[in-house]
Amino acid sequence: MTAVPPVGSYVVDTGSGRLGQVMGRKGPYLQLRPFGGGREWDCLPEAARAATTTERLRAATAYANARSRGEVP
Repeated sequence: MTAVPPVGSYVVDTGSGRLGQVMGRKGPYLQLRPFGGGREWDCLPEAARAATTTERLRAATAYANARSRGEVP
């Protein structure tokens, strides 16, 4: 059985390659939200792996850059 990541942790959905923050569970799925907010998506726990520090920094930098260009509110 796969260990369920705690709420608030960052994981990579290996099915889509997206990084998301664990917001909770709904049935058998993890609820993930993109870095900086946005629409949540479902991910099976066995398809999630812990995000590396590099992946988290890359997501934070991409979000900051998009925000400075006015692409996100």
